[in-house]
This record gives sequence, structure tokens and C-alpha cells, in this order.
Amino acid sequence: MSVLRSGAAFATLALAVSIACAQAQQSPGLATKAGPPTEASPNDIDGPTLFAASCGFCHQDGGRAEGKGPKLAGSKRSDEYIIERIKKGKVGAMPAFGGAFSDGQIIAILAYIRTLEDDGN
Repeated sequence: MSVLRSGAAFATLALAVSIACAQAQQSPGLATKAGPPTEASPNDIDGPTLFAASCGFCHQDGGRAEGKGPKLAGSKRSDEYIIERIKKGKVGAMPAFGGAFSDGQIIAILAYIRTLEDDGN
């Protein structure tokens, strides 16, 4: 029985350390950066994949159609506006993703949104 408890304790500790390391890698950059957003790096998840996994539920058809969230294709909003909306969200309408996404990931999502062509609908 003590072997099982030791294994479970080790697994719990390993998970806690992994989560703490992941948070430490993301948090300092978000808290200390000021000024223009950073460029996406090859280590970031690509915009279309990240968008599909996190945004596609509300922004239908990959952002090309209105769903729970607005259509994003052909958006006239500025890059700065979209970046801030992704980071801070909108009360009652959109969750804030600033603590979940790196600056590079947010830029990758923005770049994806800018590729969406507006079909006029």
C-alpha cells in the first residue's frame, strides 16, 4: 500500500511542478511587457489551430460567420483593439485570454483573423 501512496504522491508532485513551471514561463512575460506586442515565434501554436481550439465555438466557421460571437472576417477593428479584446475579453460576452495565451500566440490569432476574407454575408 505504501508503494501506491508513494507513486501517487510523486505523480501529484510532478504534476504540480509542471503546472508551476508552465505558469512561470507565461506569467512574467504578461506582467512585465509594455509597448507593442511581440512577434509570433516558431514555438507558438499556429493561429488557425489555436483559433479553432479556443475561439471557434463562438466565432463560427473559423470566424467567417456570426455565432455566439461576431463574425471576424473583414473586421474593421484595429489590430490593437483586437489584441486587447483577446487579452481582456468583454464582460458577459467574451472571456479574457490574456492569462492563457502568450503575446506571440495572440499575434498568431490576429494574423489568422486578418487572413479571413469577408464574403459579404
